[in-house]
Amino acid sequence: MNPFAPAQIQNPNYYSTAFQYDGKSAETRNLKPGEVSTGTTIMAIPFANGVVLGADSRVSTGTYVANRVSDKVAQLHDHIWCCRSGSAADTQALTDYVRHYLSQLAIETGRVPTVKCAAHLMRRLCYENKDNLMAGVIVGGWDPVEKGSVYNIPLGGTCLKMPFAIGGSGSTYIYGLVDAEFREGMGEEEAKSLVKKAISHAMARDGSSGGIIRTVVVKETGNEREYIPGNELPYGP
Repeated sequence: MNPFAPAQIQNPNYYSTAFQYDGKSAETRNLKPGEVSTGTTIMAIPFANGVVLGADSRVSTGTYVANRVSDKVAQLHDHIWCCRSGSAADTQALTDYVRHYLSQLAIETGRVPTVKCAAHLMRRLCYENKDNLMAGVIVGGWDPVEKGSVYNIPLGGTCLKMPFAIGGSGSTYIYGLVDAEFREGMGEEEAKSLVKKAISHAMARDGSSGGIIRTVVVKETGNEREYIPGNELPYGP
């Protein structure tokens, strides 16, 4: 045997078949027929008296944009909201269930449900059905116990209380930006400004994020919704 002879490939078609690109991303490869992915950038930052949540608005099916102005920020109770990423159908079903359970709980106990309770309801539904769901959720809001708080529930159903949370396909582009800009004890305007800035940067880089930015500021006194149109984003390509 010649040790300097070029290696012989047993199956010359191996590399052309085994690593062939199927035109789908890791996020869309496991979708069921007819199911759409929100291919998203979502974010939440708590501040002293509440929480700022934000999301882009693009829903994509592969390379086709199915909805350019969807609402990925859903209300679960009076002062509890969530941001949805993953399968649009799965996350809509999950938020409907949690909204129903929280309203039942509030009636039965005569008390306002906590953000922690909402997050653990969502976590239980995600974890116990993790083989059939593709859902990454951020739950945030205000309650009398913890004031403003944010919980991150990624794929698989882990539930973590976070000083801030980002998620979706666009989040990978902005971890460094948010790490550099975020600090504990931010005020309402600072938090809102960072959410808008970070999401607009992600939308510029991520093909599955885009459209407009929707935000909600959740406080004891009420909820303030806002949207930033595509031509008024803090950063653009």
